[in-house]
Amino acid sequence: MALDVVDLRSFYASPLGRVAQRFVGTIVRDQWGTCAGQAILGIGYATPYLASFRTQAERVLAFMPAEQGVVNWPENGPSASALVDATCMPLPDACMDRVLVVHALELSPSPRDLLSEIWRILTPGGRMLVVAPNRRGVWARLETTPFGQGLPYSRSQLRDLLREALFSPIHEAEALYVPPFGRGLFLRTAAAFERIGGRFALPGGGVHIIEATKQVYRPIGVRKAVRRRLPQLEPALAPTPAGFGRD
Repeated sequence: MALDVVDLRSFYASPLGRVAQRFVGTIVRDQWGTCAGQAILGIGYATPYLASFRTQAERVLAFMPAEQGVVNWPENGPSASALVDATCMPLPDACMDRVLVVHALELSPSPRDLLSEIWRILTPGGRMLVVAPNRRGVWARLETTPFGQGLPYSRSQLRDLLREALFSPIHEAEALYVPPFGRGLFLRTAAAFERIGGRFALPGGGVHIIEATKQVYRPIGVRKAVRRRLPQLEPALAPTPAGFGRD
């Protein structure tokens, strides 16, 4: 089920959405630093997390799936957003240095095709950050936020999916330990939830944030030789002695 871009924009304009943007965005920035001189692509609804890179990166684009809809981004200046088929993007091979995937993988009808397309457009050694709902977290169990939509993942499921698509996970984190309620008490104590959960690496964060690099060479599996016994062969035609069967 696809999320509507209007609902996504409304969520990130709400107090709870701003909390999610702050905590997830902190991890994204810490992992990628300044990204000076690099080309960055956001897939899904990544615009809340892309703004901090625009002043330093060479290029920042935001691609939104056709079934979701698109908004003009940024609000000022030339638009850098586009409506696309996320499994067939209008980009040449190996043209992006970084790809940020938010509100996309869990909603995609073909997550393997999506990852395969990201692999195609990433430069050799390029890096991808995936933000996906944690199936063990509270956020995935409530449909009141965008993180409660689609298919949530466990950490091991995400690892396996990335490796199948020829990505090597290099960093894993969780965020959004605060319950997804837009009430004053939870919002005021959100920083404490996040600090305690992150410090002790507690399970149950609302989202997984996994960074992976593109593998340039496909690994070749080694098959173990299996000895098979050949069946005993019987002659198809047996010779008949001369004169046999004559009267």
